[in-house]
Amino acid sequence: MIRYIIRRLLISIPLLLVASFLSFLIVGSIGDPLADLKAKPGMTPEKVHDIAVSMGLDKPLIARYFDWLGNFFKGDWGNSIALGQAGADVYTSVMQALWITARLVVGAEILAIIIGVAVGVLAAVKQYSIFDYLATSAAFLMFSMPVFCVAVVLKTYGIRFNNVLTSMGMDRWISTVSPASGGFQGSFGEVIFKYTGTYILPTITLMLISFAAYSRFQRASMLETLNSDYVRTARAKGLSQRRVVFRHAFRNAMIPVTTLFSLNAAALFAGAIITENVFGWHGMGQLLVASVRGRDPYMLMGWLMVTASLVILFNLVADIMYGILDPRIRLG
Repeated sequence: MIRYIIRRLLISIPLLLVASFLSFLIVGSIGDPLADLKAKPGMTPEKVHDIAVSMGLDKPLIARYFDWLGNFFKGDWGNSIALGQAGADVYTSVMQALWITARLVVGAEILAIIIGVAVGVLAAVKQYSIFDYLATSAAFLMFSMPVFCVAVVLKTYGIRFNNVLTSMGMDRWISTVSPASGGFQGSFGEVIFKYTGTYILPTITLMLISFAAYSRFQRASMLETLNSDYVRTARAKGLSQRRVVFRHAFRNAMIPVTTLFSLNAAALFAGAIITENVFGWHGMGQLLVASVRGRDPYMLMGWLMVTASLVILFNLVADIMYGILDPRIRLG
């Protein structure tokens, strides 16, 4: 297993290089990064040329890529050239956005996979029961609703709940904006009050959408596993239903959900764009939108490299989990 992990990490290096090259070509074709700067009043062609030379934008695209790559491996990810945030350090901006998104995604994914797996297993064990029909209906409802609708509905009812608290002479609890950059201040109780009020709506939004996928995948996988030959053999030996379900069926039924988790988690870390926009979180999703609008090549490359690394990381985690869940899978 350790050799496999080392081999995968070594393979990841050329994979990231290829991804970085293709990404740089795509980013270089999105348009003139200095277009907004040229439109500023009083900006002469000479000034624009001097800025382009100082940033290396006068060089051919391939030469710019190798310059960026050399600086990237030295820890210098470049500076933003977009209006409004020109000169901002790319590494600092991307890491700050990633940390904001991570605080939102981790809680949502943990809740989603725990609840989704539990509901999926129970729905499979109690197939065609009232609980199964209710769980299936809830999952299909979440599948059919766009993330934007779920977020807006929760935000609306959060505001109404705050109005009820205010009418009762209590402080507003639900927050519909991102947490303050300086963190939460006050006593332990006040910090918990502000923390839960800030995270509850976006966390529930992401959790509901992910829960629908996890529960449906888990139910389908569990049903297939429960009808397999080795499970029938375990039942024929007289093992209890609890032992058959959790000792023999559950682990193998988790493999498709593990694949889904690796893909879903990487996508969410890359930026829950809609959720972040609705609730005003300045995370990876907001950073991507701002970078595309500002035609900011270095900020976009920082975002793309972090995203590619996360995809590789979560796929590696999934491969390790396969070996833990099913010893028949050989990774060596």
